Amino acid sequence: MLDPIYVLTIVLMAVVTYLTRIGGYVFLRNRTFSPRMAAVLESAPGCVLITVIAPHFVSKNPADLAALAITMIAATRLSVLPTVLIAMASAGILRNLIA
Repeated sequence: MLDPIYVLTIVLMAVVTYLTRIGGYVFLRNRTFSPRMAAVLESAPGCVLITVIAPHFVSKNPADLAALAITMIAATRLSVLPTVLIAMASAGILRNLIA
């Protein structure tokens, strides 16, 4: 049985995530950006992804290191969404196979 606090927490996190996503479009929809600002905004998702992945570079867990290598190979050949999906799948599978 699900605890109502957990469900409420997940729903509120989803709402906050949605509001931060849509907030950028609402507040910035009528603005024209310089090429430099556009480049910064386009590189932001990659920067966030790196902050999530970077700690695994110093991991001593072989499953994490193998998943990191797979993710790096995928990132050189695929777009962001397939790379993230491959990273999640490889990390999950390798963590279960390599204890």
